Amino acid sequence: MQERAQTQVAIDQRSRRRRMAPVLATGVAAIVGSLYLRAVDPNVPGHYPGCPSQFLLGIDCPGCGGMRGTYDLLHGDVGGMVDDNILLVVAIPLAIVAFAVWAYRSWTGRKPPIDIARQTRQTRMWVWVLIGLLAFGVVRNFVPFLGSGPG
Repeated sequence: MQERAQTQVAIDQRSRRRRMAPVLATGVAAIVGSLYLRAVDPNVPGHYPGCPSQFLLGIDCPGCGGMRGTYDLLHGDVGGMVDDNILLVVAIPLAIVAFAVWAYRSWTGRKPPIDIARQTRQTRMWVWVLIGLLAFGVVRNFVPFLGSGPG
């Protein structure tokens, strides 16, 4: 039998207040940004800068339509969100989970142990995520229902 190496949980020695400050600042910024986005319609030209890939190349990047989709979601229009950018169906829940994990780790002071094998798997995962985003960015310019809609 192969024994598994004992890993010790690293503890962040900073006070809870110092650990939680960036988490709280990020949460407040997300809430303020969401309130602003809910109040100011990105479908009206002139309120927000345009996407550089739309402006320079005339094509949709993987994030095109994300702001309009988030605006739609903030107004309860899930169908509009999916129509603007279908990736938001995955991205928003992942962002919420990532924020919750960060908040939990900051609150408890626990850091994940350093594990080279896990880091290698995470690196591979991020490479595949990047490849998927690039593939989506290409495909959405040829499949009409994947486009970002008017913008």
